Amino acid sequence: MAHPGESAVERTLGSLRAIDAVAPADASVVHPSARPSSPPRPGPGAPPGAPVATQDQPPRTLEDLYREHRMRFVRLAVLLVDDPATAEDVVQEAFTGLHRHWGRLRDEHAALGYLRTAVVNGSRSVLRRRRTAREYTPPHTADARSAESLAMLSAEHQAVVSALGKLPRRQREVLVLRYYGGLSEAEIAEATGISKGTVKSTASRGLEAIGKLVDGG
Repeated sequence: MAHPGESAVERTLGSLRAIDAVAPADASVVHPSARPSSPPRPGPGAPPGAPVATQDQPPRTLEDLYREHRMRFVRLAVLLVDDPATAEDVVQEAFTGLHRHWGRLRDEHAALGYLRTAVVNGSRSVLRRRRTAREYTPPHTADARSAESLAMLSAEHQAVVSALGKLPRRQREVLVLRYYGGLSEAEIAEATGISKGTVKSTASRGLEAIGKLVDGG
């Protein structure tokens, strides 16, 4: 449902979450020949079976979070790095880091917050490395989404996703986390390391930029 004052670009970005939600939670976005990912292996310190307690649910394990949230983070990372195989690597690294910090996290909310920040920072590292690579060629946008989701994208959605990939890094992060990730300004600020006021102004500039890119073809 549209909200008063919501622009066409905002409605289109927001609807991406619903489109991607149609794909199964464990659907792969990588090439079939790619080596499948697996949960981080046990190591010294807190074991992966250690609980993450919440007030309303039984204790959760690292395997629970991996199974339930991994593909959501992969799809989010794809929108940040434009490449499914790289997105898989970024998310796998984030879960590996979560395993190392498992004993310090108080609950599931804190664990998911850690993963969001790790995915954003991992994506930033990827983009920094690309800028220094002389012969890097970005993959075609169509390769950066699951077949299930892409098949349902209208021309309008594809135009907005294409424009999203042309934004400066910070604008792209804020819009992806806000509209695809469904995060609040406070959660985006935590994940990106900027203030809530900067989140709001960055989102506004990003939406304006996408509108101009889409209108200009």
